[in-house]
Amino acid sequence: MVRRASRRDVLLGALTATVAAGMSRITPVQAKASQGISSSRTSKGARSMSMITTKDGTEIYYKDWGTGPVVTFSHGWPLNADAWDGQMLFLAQNGFRVVAHDRRGHGRSSQTSSGNDMNGYADDLAAVIEALDLKDATLVGHSTGGGEVARYIGRHGTGRVAKAVLIAAVPPIMLKSDANPEGLPMEVFDSIRAGVAGDRSQFYKDLALAFYGANRPGAKVSQGTLDQFWLWSMQAGAKNAYESVKAFSETDFSEDLKKFDVPTLVLHGEDDQIVPVKDSARKSAKLIKGAREIYYPGAPHGITATHQDQVNAELLAFIRS
Repeated sequence: MVRRASRRDVLLGALTATVAAGMSRITPVQAKASQGISSSRTSKGARSMSMITTKDGTEIYYKDWGTGPVVTFSHGWPLNADAWDGQMLFLAQNGFRVVAHDRRGHGRSSQTSSGNDMNGYADDLAAVIEALDLKDATLVGHSTGGGEVARYIGRHGTGRVAKAVLIAAVPPIMLKSDANPEGLPMEVFDSIRAGVAGDRSQFYKDLALAFYGANRPGAKVSQGTLDQFWLWSMQAGAKNAYESVKAFSETDFSEDLKKFDVPTLVLHGEDDQIVPVKDSARKSAKLIKGAREIYYPGAPHGITATHQDQVNAELLAFIRS
């Protein structure tokens, strides 16, 4: 008896044939990349998105676009390198090589159980810079990423650095104490940890509103912007995101900032509900010799998205100066 092929059988057969045909066209370079093996250049200067492996075995994902003077990007909590796409695409189109990585435990990097602190983050940034042999780079950091840049300079110096940019960055220190009475109380950070440990999906949806200032009267923040914050946040490991709260809130970057010996731009929104400007940018600028300060009235924490064109113009002008 001959069985008549069902529609499902036909579809499965077609899918199998398509996959087989596609596999036959995979090049050795593509096969190598698919196995997670680091390869920053494929052939004759072409670069692909790839991975590096740090000394402790953590795989750090990075993307590397364009050619020209180098600009690196360190993202905020609990996002990933995609949060910089608006800046990276713009600068790549304007003659720069732009590199951004996913912090360990975030995005496409390993959800490692250790190293979820500022020293670990700074060393991972150093590993990316050294693996790609980046020189005379402008280091750009947003929020937690600003702390990462500060600690990188504190631990690794500026031998490979030409300039630095801190955008809505967490330094010098966020936590309130006798030495920092303007800081945020521990209860604020405990509530963030509780949100991550509990219904983190809803927590991130709620956090996005304050992050982009969508909770302010007259705010014009698209649903897409809020949705992508949730998407990126959910890609971070729960343990990594939880432990990172201590890293960005309790780390004191004061001594790191004093070691800055390259031109530095400090940029912050004056209505930042996540990292209040008076306890961050204005203090950091006083610790960085010759820092240039730019403040946007009424702007929120997620300024790279809500004020993308303005931020891009500021970056371009500063890097070219």
